[in-house]
Amino acid sequence: MKNILLFFILCSLPIFSQNNEMKNLLVLKNEVKTTLENPQKDIQYVQSTEVKKKKAGLALLYSLLLPGMGELYAESYSSGKYFTIAEGALWAVYIGMNTYGNWQKDRYKSYAQATAGVSTSGKSDNYFATIGDYLNLNEYNSAQALNGEFSKMYKTTYNWEWPSDLDRKNYRSMWVSSEQTFNNLRFVVGALLVNRIASAINAVRAVSAYNKRNSQELSWNISAGVSQNVNLPPSVTLNFHTTF
Repeated sequence: MKNILLFFILCSLPIFSQNNEMKNLLVLKNEVKTTLENPQKDIQYVQSTEVKKKKAGLALLYSLLLPGMGELYAESYSSGKYFTIAEGALWAVYIGMNTYGNWQKDRYKSYAQATAGVSTSGKSDNYFATIGDYLNLNEYNSAQALNGEFSKMYKTTYNWEWPSDLDRKNYRSMWVSSEQTFNNLRFVVGALLVNRIASAINAVRAVSAYNKRNSQELSWNISAGVSQNVNLPPSVTLNFHTTF
């Protein structure tokens, strides 16, 4: 009967143990043997586990890569989701503005080609900015010669001729609209950076709060008592206790 009770106790313990340490089991085995021989003695087996802490560095890295992911790592996505939503919205704005700016760029180039006879092939952005300020090539070169800026004068292959000053102003308006759009993209990029930094700071704080909540050790213990009654086989009592 004693051997059966011993077998029962040893088979039950791995259910509660997370590490299944052989050393602890051997100690418990010896305690059970002693207790079976001495029913007045109680045995106790204690096992403790500590919750694994989150790393602030990983949370910061995740949020810098994609805002909100650091909070998700820290199990606090309820606040991180707003950074993810903001990231998506800002990227939508960026793509929309970039698309509009390029559309305006193609538009003013086509207008210059059709109206002023401009050859768009191989021309720099500075050239397209210049032709919006002068009616034709001769007017531009004359202005550069008067200022002694001979190196800035264009060859005849860069020729253009606006039919009227109104056409030139229309072109200039389209060029300005495109440039302003591209310039405004810098503010969107800045907002994307700020969103990442804010998310990273929030993620580090979330990790700190997570670790603080789980800093206490989770422990459990098993106690077993054996009693001997006259005319009855030994009886075993098992108690399971956890602390947080």
